[in-house]
Amino acid sequence: MTAAVVPMKSLASAKSRLAAALGRSDAEALSLAMLEDVVAALRALPTLDAVGVVTPDETVARSAERAGALALRGDDPGLNEALQRAARELGAACDGGLLVVLGDVAGVRTAELAQVLRALSETPPPCAVMVPSRDGGTAALARNPHDVFPAQFGPDSARVHRAAAAQAGVPLIELALASLAIDIDDKQDLRDFAAGPGAGPRTRARLAALGLAPAASTPRRGGTE
Repeated sequence: MTAAVVPMKSLASAKSRLAAALGRSDAEALSLAMLEDVVAALRALPTLDAVGVVTPDETVARSAERAGALALRGDDPGLNEALQRAARELGAACDGGLLVVLGDVAGVRTAELAQVLRALSETPPPCAVMVPSRDGGTAALARNPHDVFPAQFGPDSARVHRAAAAQAGVPLIELALASLAIDIDDKQDLRDFAAGPGAGPRTRARLAALGLAPAASTPRRGGTE
């Protein structure tokens, strides 16, 4: 069994750079739209047995449940510690591996997430698959077993994950996937996202409402190919 988890901070403390550019209310609404796009892309993967969102925020938890994910709500000990708690709560669902996807890679395509899971399943465990983001971070990390080395999300985390895998003696497969390259943190990221391919329909609709992107068609239920 394989599971996925999406970590998301409290809305009041998340996306400070976007809040400075857009205002706190619009930044929060945009954050929820991004989360829903990521969850939709994950839920369209038939090889996943569970999709959870780990968060301390009640509003985020409700949004996750509406999108069809398990809300793993609890205190905020920090992102990496929260991921450990999520794996414990998911239990047997992640016995065959755990995929972590950041909640702000709104353009993610289901077909590219499938590449990550395929690489994980085709490599004998212990193993890991990482998708770096363009800023040196990690957009997605899949591990089998899920605790083969600790998650180290944060600044420059792609380098840190490489070092952690090497120290643990675990093969690390790196995939460069365009739909996961942009994690939206500031207004320039928004511009780059809006100029890119058409994934992330809920996020695009929210940007269109803010006058920051062309009007998009109504989002489909399910994922984005």
